[in-house]
Amino acid sequence: QVQVAESGGGSVRSGGSLKLSCTASGLTFADVTMGWFRQAPGKEREGVSCISARGITTYYRDSVKGRFTISRDNAKNTLYLEMNSLKPDDTAMYYCAADYSSVGVTRTTCGPSFYNYWGQGTQVTVSS
Repeated sequence: QVQVAESGGGSVRSGGSLKLSCTASGLTFADVTMGWFRQAPGKEREGVSCISARGITTYYRDSVKGRFTISRDNAKNTLYLEMNSLKPDDTAMYYCAADYSSVGVTRTTCGPSFYNYWGQGTQVTVSS
């Protein structure tokens, strides 16, 4: 039974920071590509950042480059997303997900349709 769980969301003002964490069990964490995704009300889920199994390759969507940092600690089966300089447009439910097929980390493949196992989400709200 694969289980994925996010934590660390909250409400912050513009310019603030949050660090999200994600734990995964029931899979070989060190063998899978992981990603962070978000979905704002009324909008489709989108890829925020993805990271390869060994943490060597990362991808960030343009709107978060220079502000967000994805990382992982495979010894702890944990994925992180540090978010700095947050903007109201970052407001969304943030999801952590794993790809059992170890999809490559690219602009194209850091998208929801490539990931198989999902957490329940953690809300991030950024006020002006």
